Amino acid sequence: MTHVPVSSEVDATARAIVDAAIKVHKTLGPGLLESVYEACLYHELLQRGLRVERQVAVPIVYDGITLREGLRLDLLVNNLVICELKAVESLQPVHQAQLLTQLRLSGKRLGLLLNFNVALMKDGIRRLVV
Repeated sequence: MTHVPVSSEVDATARAIVDAAIKVHKTLGPGLLESVYEACLYHELLQRGLRVERQVAVPIVYDGITLREGLRLDLLVNNLVICELKAVESLQPVHQAQLLTQLRLSGKRLGLLLNFNVALMKDGIRRLVV
């Protein structure tokens, strides 16, 4: 299977998100609730001129029926990149699996798993491409 790189627009969006997440983390530090980081990152991304949606519902089709409340994305940026935010002691395999499922079911290619409960934000960032 050949790996197809993401577009330059997707990559630029991801870089902007990482930069914004680092700024939020430097300002607030670790130890807050995920919802606080989500609200601040949302604000920071809007300030940078990006299109951002919070708590985006993604319908799930199962056995011929559509479940409207099946999945929620923390942040969807420029309709290209999914951000799954965490404020946990350490990222677990289930967190990565959650984001991979979100990517598959939403049809997006790039997701960022952002854990704000770390000393340095760079240690809390995982980039997943499908």
